[in-house]
Amino acid sequence: MKMTTVMRFHKLSRPLSLLPLSLSSTSPFSISHSLSLTTRRRLHSPPLSTSFLMASSRFRNLVHLNAIVSEDGGGGASGGAAGGGSNGSVSSSSAVVSTDDDENSVLGVGYRLPPAEIRDIVDAPPLPILSFSPYRDKILFLKRRSLPPISELAKPEEKLAGIRIDGQCNCRSRMSFYTGIGIHQLMPDDSLGPEKEVHGLPDGAKINFITWSPDGRHLSFSVRVDEEDGSSGKLRVWVADVETGKARPLFQNADIYVNAVFENFVWVNDSTLLVCTIPSSRGDPPKKPLVPHGPKVQSNEQKNIIQARTFQDLLKDKYDEDLFDYYATTQLVLGSLDGTVEAFGTPAIYTSLDPSPDHKYILISTIHRPYSFIVPCGRFPKKVAVWTTDGKFIRELCDLPLAEDIPIAFNSVRKGMRSINWRADKPSTLCWVETQDGGDARVEVSPRDIVYTQSAEPLESEQPEILHKLDLRYGGISWCDDSLALVYESWYKMRKIRTWVISPDSKENNPRILFDRSSEDVYSDPGSPMLRRTPLGTYVIAKLKKDNYEGTFVLLNGSGATPEGNIPFIDLFDINTGSKERIWKSNKETYYESVVALMSDQIDGDLDIDELKFLTSKESKTENTQYYILRWPGKKATQITKFPHPYPQLASLQKEMIRYERKDGVQLTATLYLPPNYDPAKDGPLPCLIWSYPGEFKSKDAAGQVRGSPNEFASIGPTSALLWLARRFAILAGPTIPIIGEGNEEANDRYVEQLVASAEAAVEEVIKRGVAHPHKIAVGGHSYGAFMTANLLAHAPHLFCCGIARSGAYNRTLTPFGFQNEDRTLWEATNTYVEMSPFISANKIKKPILLIHGEEDNNPGTLPMQSDRFFNALKGHGALCRLVVLPFESHGYSSRESIMHVLWETDRWLEKYCSSNTSDLGQDVDKSKEEGNGAADSAGKVVAGSGGGGTESPGPDDYGFYSIQRSLL
Repeated sequence: MKMTTVMRFHKLSRPLSLLPLSLSSTSPFSISHSLSLTTRRRLHSPPLSTSFLMASSRFRNLVHLNAIVSEDGGGGASGGAAGGGSNGSVSSSSAVVSTDDDENSVLGVGYRLPPAEIRDIVDAPPLPILSFSPYRDKILFLKRRSLPPISELAKPEEKLAGIRIDGQCNCRSRMSFYTGIGIHQLMPDDSLGPEKEVHGLPDGAKINFITWSPDGRHLSFSVRVDEEDGSSGKLRVWVADVETGKARPLFQNADIYVNAVFENFVWVNDSTLLVCTIPSSRGDPPKKPLVPHGPKVQSNEQKNIIQARTFQDLLKDKYDEDLFDYYATTQLVLGSLDGTVEAFGTPAIYTSLDPSPDHKYILISTIHRPYSFIVPCGRFPKKVAVWTTDGKFIRELCDLPLAEDIPIAFNSVRKGMRSINWRADKPSTLCWVETQDGGDARVEVSPRDIVYTQSAEPLESEQPEILHKLDLRYGGISWCDDSLALVYESWYKMRKIRTWVISPDSKENNPRILFDRSSEDVYSDPGSPMLRRTPLGTYVIAKLKKDNYEGTFVLLNGSGATPEGNIPFIDLFDINTGSKERIWKSNKETYYESVVALMSDQIDGDLDIDELKFLTSKESKTENTQYYILRWPGKKATQITKFPHPYPQLASLQKEMIRYERKDGVQLTATLYLPPNYDPAKDGPLPCLIWSYPGEFKSKDAAGQVRGSPNEFASIGPTSALLWLARRFAILAGPTIPIIGEGNEEANDRYVEQLVASAEAAVEEVIKRGVAHPHKIAVGGHSYGAFMTANLLAHAPHLFCCGIARSGAYNRTLTPFGFQNEDRTLWEATNTYVEMSPFISANKIKKPILLIHGEEDNNPGTLPMQSDRFFNALKGHGALCRLVVLPFESHGYSSRESIMHVLWETDRWLEKYCSSNTSDLGQDVDKSKEEGNGAADSAGKVVAGSGGGGTESPGPDDYGFYSIQRSLL
């Protein structure tokens, strides 16, 4: 997973969808959190089940979705399968065998089950998702199912243009769903009224894309029901009356189905939806020709420079193009609650529908040919146009050409208009940005981006107005009113982030910098402006009035990072003077509290500080997250949820945030978890599992800052390393592995050296504390963490007894145009690519390594071939290794059978090669020093081809090298 730089200050600049990251594609921001505040944005599906890192704060994971281009960011708009645990009721035709293990029974058998103490935690019933109405007076409890069976993932899917489509129901494949909707009234005393179940749905209804109407009186959602043969049914639009809970189909015609490949439906007013439907005239899908029309040809005779990362599931030929058109083409239809149905426009591939705040206009995006065989559909030619909400075409804003040539350098963007949105503080005013550097971050130019505004339907002579000019890359706007907006810009290479104050409608607009800081410096994060709902249903910065004070006051909601951990806060901040008053902060002694949203936003005008109302969350090391209403002036908190503990058997686990130092002086942190009732003095050291993920930094000081809180609840996902607390392991979760490149130095040029030094410091710390047995320390990780694991076993074998690497990439010559935070090409940084690749050092890996990979991994960079060929390289050198390929699974694992089997494989590996390890690691230390593998001062000096006895280099057919690799070996 790429460690995406987060512009923390503007994270709340648009309507919130507090859903897991991998899920809420249409919402601009998301949190790994069991709660959702939505307006026009819809609740696609429950959170996914995968958990790549243990016990991270739900609020720390807030990122701008447009910034996610990551090694661990696979999946589609609604990607993945169902979330939550399982109640054990999932049935499947797949074979599940007993947990008994012997040498002759671990190959060629069906799915296995982990020990009961792990299985029971994963099978815990999932908690519901919460969603607040636009006026904050009602709450939905969205019911979720257990983990899906593998049979659901095995359903046919089309892999086209970088997305995966379920052709049977004409939506993204592997899409999860809700099983029911409960409606609660939020009473005047802040308690919850009794639940009212949405009723009238067909048996077995699978619910997706839940959306509140602008007035909060109705819900819209899609419903599908499986066919008798088990195949997926098509999606239909349903609506429910919030007061009665009665649900019914929107269309009386049962043959009108939703096309949810890209968009699905949006409210254009309180009673009408604009729906993406499957064209009624559409016939059968095109048939793949038995005889090809000719060879597949790609050409670059114009000598264009086109560099692209290793995107997957791309179009391959004319048949794929036709199939993409078939499934993605939509007919828009207006459907009203009174039964009126009216066609809107002509069939096209509609990718975005965005009504204006006054619901008079709608911004519509489409993609069209010519398509590409080397980039996904997000870079296809794109038109953006303005229509009226009753179906009248107004004007075309842009027709962007195919964007195959976006440079790989960070902060490079598409040419032409981008980030086209409505001003949240105006009825129907557009705002967009245009690059001045041709989209190439390597070009030095000032300004780099220009922000424009214009009315939706301008006069013939009306030209776009320049709102602001930026020297860094545009990062968004938080609107307030005519006199105030905050504009954000950032630059990754410098880790620079700026916030500008502008007066949007002032002719004497004199912008000034409000904050200018390093995006890595979490201690200096001032917080994000809190938003309030407007009468138009949009969200703008909330202004406050304070008795006997003049000024422009806003609320800043911050994570409050400190050397003692995060202490979230709310500051009353004067935009004009920069002065601030801390009006609330979390109780740092026992609990971790955080403000989720501003609830007192029903009235127009500035808010009164004495009438503030917030939604907050509260948790501790041993108490799971609950939600509260917090009211001023007395700051009285009323609990509104009483969720049961998801895994009471681990309720008394021990958690501590620890700090220690790397030998080069860099401060490191980690979270140490110990089993319930463990006493190191009485019980002695435990087997230990270290699970982590490296991150890049430009500054040693920033790398050493503490992130997270010691009082956060330990969230345990279905594949979390914390599950082994139930098996009496010590778990060192998320020890920082900073890869630092200060000044002009590139971090990855000393990757191995810094990786080993960080791991040595972590291992020394747990041994020094007496909680980890020095011969029984395992290391593991997912995606880039798997890459880390393989490198540590190659270059620091004296530290670990075994490793577990899930869904990783191990040969960087197979990702020649950049990976993770590396934006140099293989040909620009050949030595770095080679030295970082554990594939090159396969001959040095002597400790047991378990490789696990989804057979259908579509994440850029982590092709299943990476694990397959790494395993062959290890096996070719006699390494103790095991490769597990999970049928139908992608980058993260979803089905109950797969997840249980992954846990069984991991538990078997840890029991056999960690808990039961009796080897003398002292011999490994001596040997590693002799070979120059283990010490940090020799790390990072791996030379290609240093292992293996032969003189002939392996060719591309053997190991997947690019031809340039031959000269390196």
